[in-house]
Amino acid sequence: MSRIDTTFARLKAEGRKAFVSYIMGGDPDFDTALAVMKGLPGAGVDVIELGVPFTDPMADGATIQLAGQRALAGGQTLEKTLEMVRRFRDGDADTPIVLMGYYNPIYNRGVDRFLADAAQAGVDGLIIVDLPPEEDSELCLPAQAAGINFIRLATPTTDDHRLPTVLRNTSGFVYYVSITGITGAAAPKPADVAPEVARIKAATDLPVIVGFGISTPEAARDIAAIADGCVVGSGIVKLIGEGRPVDEVLAYVAALAEGAHAG
Repeated sequence: MSRIDTTFARLKAEGRKAFVSYIMGGDPDFDTALAVMKGLPGAGVDVIELGVPFTDPMADGATIQLAGQRALAGGQTLEKTLEMVRRFRDGDADTPIVLMGYYNPIYNRGVDRFLADAAQAGVDGLIIVDLPPEEDSELCLPAQAAGINFIRLATPTTDDHRLPTVLRNTSGFVYYVSITGITGAAAPKPADVAPEVARIKAATDLPVIVGFGISTPEAARDIAAIADGCVVGSGIVKLIGEGRPVDEVLAYVAALAEGAHAG
């Protein structure tokens, strides 16, 4: 079992929902991002999504796009993002880490080299937004063979015909995008999300985690209550972008985690 599998099994046994948080690697600089990352488990985060900055994102809203630009301007690279994982692992061997980003930096590095380096660093999963299931041989299947979960996105437009294809080689968990659009664009409505989560759960035994548009402890609680957990990214990244102190960012994360765990 991967760290992701172990974490979700533990949460299920405890009767708790998962709280997943996203930050951008290297935003606003390497040291600050690492300090936030190291503080996330203590703030109640069960799974960390670590963004790999990329010049041409397609699913990210303005908040996360700007985070990527700040990180790139500060010299963040794929290698430095892996170094963040290595340094995090020096003090935390248990919290799952999922790299979230786009295929170009991985392709540029070379898939075999990237997967070997990622596994050695302590990466547990990948969310690569621009690789559809038809391209599973590019990265998904090699990642699974290397012991790294490949987590797929399902969206409101993933119909019953498409869903089995999306789920076919997915592992770890399914990330349900709660709105049609980009990150941070709108708040999801539990009444709209609930039947979609139920539809996905009827087709897979994997946990279903809901993200996009969640920014308050109350929203985290309400969405987690109808799924296996929730993801918050833009709300956290917004505070980082405003230059808030690390402690203040982590206090916000702790409030979100408390909401999600109450779901």
